Amino acid sequence: MTHYRTTTVDGLKIFHREAGDPALPALLLLHGFPASSFMYRGLIERLAHRFHVIAPDYPGFGHSDAPSVAEFSYTFDSLADIVGKLTDQLGLERYGLYMQDFGGPVGFRLASRRPEKVDFLVVQNANAYEEGLPDSFWGLARELWRDPSPANYARIREAAMSDEALAWNYTHGVKELERIDPDSWLLQRALLARPGNKDAMAALLHDYGSNLSLYPAWQAYFRQHQPPTLIVWGANDVIFPPSGAYPYQRDLRRVDFKLLDTGHFALEELGEVIATHIEHFHDALNA
Repeated sequence: MTHYRTTTVDGLKIFHREAGDPALPALLLLHGFPASSFMYRGLIERLAHRFHVIAPDYPGFGHSDAPSVAEFSYTFDSLADIVGKLTDQLGLERYGLYMQDFGGPVGFRLASRRPEKVDFLVVQNANAYEEGLPDSFWGLARELWRDPSPANYARIREAAMSDEALAWNYTHGVKELERIDPDSWLLQRALLARPGNKDAMAALLHDYGSNLSLYPAWQAYFRQHQPPTLIVWGANDVIFPPSGAYPYQRDLRRVDFKLLDTGHFALEELGEVIATHIEHFHDALNA
């Protein structure tokens, strides 16, 4: 059974979903943009028999506090700081990391800062290589990174946060549209309607450019620490295409590599498949 909890971290109320016996191995689920821990609702229930599962909402997302951009620094460094402190307050000594989309730069910061805490990685459409950011999709973001003008901010808000874009995030690249829950993007639409929330998301889209300078450090972490890694990647994703998945195999020796015939939010269509891959991967680690 999933429990819905709130913990105060640096004065902010941080919401998280939690299930499973705390004596079981911990699995920390880090969500993407502009989603929340809601994206993990099915996976939490599915894996609670073998993991202590924790899925937080970052500040500005889901049910966590959403301060204005004047009150909180919406950067990936800040998100990672909050999540790291949350894991300390929850007493998580070690954990596996599941990362999707924005979860990558949050999780890779955590792992590279404190590698002794990370047992394994599950990477689902989360990027750590320049090859994974094609100009065909990321050109508008690169313009914002180069020139954070009001006009470029307005363009990125429309491109990333319009009602059409929110639905497209979930539906592009899927095989069976009837399996995709529309509540996902309706929830996002409601949360983005909070005063100032689109400004917070735009600030993070601007700060996404800061991740590229950290890619060499994250890749060095892979090579030095060799965390066992499961790649479960939606192959039809145009945001983070498979060109970002293959390079992990250059730096990691123990990789279970799965390309899945679905899109960006792969759990929505293939949640059971991914859960089974995680179980088999974890079984092999403990064989």
